[in-house]
Amino acid sequence: MTTTEARTDLGDTPGVRARPAFLLLGGVQMTLIFTLASLAVPLPRIGAAFRLDRAELILLSAAYGLTFAGLLLLGGRLADRFGGRRTLTVGLLVFGAASFAAPLAPGYEALLAARFGQGVGAALVAPAAMALLRELFPEPAAYGRAMATWGGLSVLGATAGNLLSGVIAAVSSWRGTFAVPVAVTLAALLLAPGLLPATSPGPGRPLRQPDASRSPDRPGTGRPLRHPGGSSRSLHRPGTSRSLHRPGASRSPHRPGTGRSLDLPGALLATAGITLASYGLVLTDAHPWASAPVLVPLSTGLVLLATFGAVERRTADPLLPPDFLRDGRRALGLAAIGLTAAGTATVFVLLSLALQRQRGWSALLTSAAFVPFAVALLGAGRLAGPLIGRYGPGRVTGAGLGTAAAGLGLLAATGFETSVPYAYGLLPGLLLLPAGGALSFAGAAVLATRGVPAHHAGLVGGVLNTAMELGPTVVFAALLTLGGDAMSLAAAAALFAALAAVTVLAPLMNRATRAQRANRAG
Repeated sequence: MTTTEARTDLGDTPGVRARPAFLLLGGVQMTLIFTLASLAVPLPRIGAAFRLDRAELILLSAAYGLTFAGLLLLGGRLADRFGGRRTLTVGLLVFGAASFAAPLAPGYEALLAARFGQGVGAALVAPAAMALLRELFPEPAAYGRAMATWGGLSVLGATAGNLLSGVIAAVSSWRGTFAVPVAVTLAALLLAPGLLPATSPGPGRPLRQPDASRSPDRPGTGRPLRHPGGSSRSLHRPGTSRSLHRPGASRSPHRPGTGRSLDLPGALLATAGITLASYGLVLTDAHPWASAPVLVPLSTGLVLLATFGAVERRTADPLLPPDFLRDGRRALGLAAIGLTAAGTATVFVLLSLALQRQRGWSALLTSAAFVPFAVALLGAGRLAGPLIGRYGPGRVTGAGLGTAAAGLGLLAATGFETSVPYAYGLLPGLLLLPAGGALSFAGAAVLATRGVPAHHAGLVGGVLNTAMELGPTVVFAALLTLGGDAMSLAAAAALFAALAAVTVLAPLMNRATRAQRANRAG
C-alpha cells in the first residue's frame, strides 16, 4: 500500500484504524496529565517519608512540569522532522523508564531525578501524539471532531490523577501511583506498531478542504473555510500534486529528516527560558516576589525568552515561526487553554488543602469529593463535539468559559465556608466548573489547531501543550499573591468572564471591521 492509499484509508474509514489509534493516543495523553497531578494528594506523605521541607516539596511537585513545559517546542520540532511515531516511541521509552525508576527511589534526589526524566519523555510524547492525529485524520471535518474530543482529555487526566492518587495512596502507598504510567507506557509501546502510521506529513501537504455544507467554521452558512490570510483558495496547484512554494525554494523544507534544522540555539533559549521563568514562579509559594530565589531565575528566564524571540526573527527555519501566534483565533484558543488549565489546577490545589486542613477530611474522602466533578466533565465532554459542529468552536469556547466562571464564582462564595454543607456549598461549583472547562478545552483546541499546515502538526502540539503547562504555573502564582483562597478563585472567575466576553465579541468586531472596509472600497 502506498503512503497516499494509507492516508486515504485512515481518513475515509476512521472506524477501521483511526478510532483505535485515537483511543491509544488519547490514553497516553491522559496519562501524561495524570502524572502531572498524581502527586498532589499524596505529597504530604512523601514529605514525611523523606523528611522534606517546603521548598523541597515544591520542587518535587513542579519538577515534572518544568521539563515537560521547557522541552515541548523542541519536542514538536523533533516530531515534525523525524516523524510522529518515531518520536512518540523514543518519548515513551524515556517516560516509561523514569516512571519505573520513581517508585524504586531510595531518597529525595533519586525521586526528583525520576520526575525530571518523566517530564523529558512527556515533552517528546505530547507533540508527537498530535502530529500522529493529523496523519490519522487528514480531512478537516474529521480532524476537527478529533481535536474537540482531544481538548477535554487533559482535564479528564488531571481529574483522574487527583481522584486515583488519593485512593491508591490510601490503600497502599504513594509509590503505587506510578503503576499507572508504567502500565500505560508498556501497553502503548506494544500496540503502537500495529495501530499508528509509520508515515509522516509529507512536504507541505495541507489538509484537504471540507465540504462547504459541513464547514464547522461558519455554522449554517455553507461557506468554506478560509485560510488565515483570508483566501479560500487551495494551496495546491489545480491538476497537480505539487504544493505552491515561495519563489527560490529549491526543495521542500517539510519532509521529515531532510531540509529542516533543529534550530538548536532557539531550542536551548526556549528550554532554558521557560524552565527558569517557571521555576521562579513556582518559588513564589515559599518566597516573596522580591526575594533573590524568585527574582534571579524569573528575570533570567524572561531575558532568555526575549532573546529567543529576537533570534527566531532572524532564523531561516525558526523553532517557533513569529507569524504562528499572530492568528487571532489561534491566540484566543491558546489563551483559553492556558486559563482553563490554570482554573482547574487552582481549584484542585486550594480545595484539596482546605478540605483536609479546615474540614479534617482524609485523603480518600477528599478524592471522593471530586467524583461529581469527573461525572460532569465526562458528560460535557460527550456534548462538546456535536455542539462545536453546530455552533462553531468560538461560541462553544465562550459558553464554556462563561459557565466555568459561574462555577468559580460559586466556589469562591461558599466553597471555603466550613459551616456550609457540601451539597450546596461545594457541589454546584464542582458541577459548573468542569462542564464549562470541558467545553472550553474542546472548542479552544479546535481554534488553536485550525488552519495549521501538516508539516507544523508537531509544532502546534508543542505550543498547545506549552500553554496547558504554563497556564497553571503563571496564573496560579499570580492568584496566590491576592492573599486568600476565596479571593484567588474570585479573581479567576473574573478572568474567565473577561476572556469569555472577548471570545464572543471578537468575531462581531471583526465582521464590523470587514463591513466598514467593504463599504469604503465600494
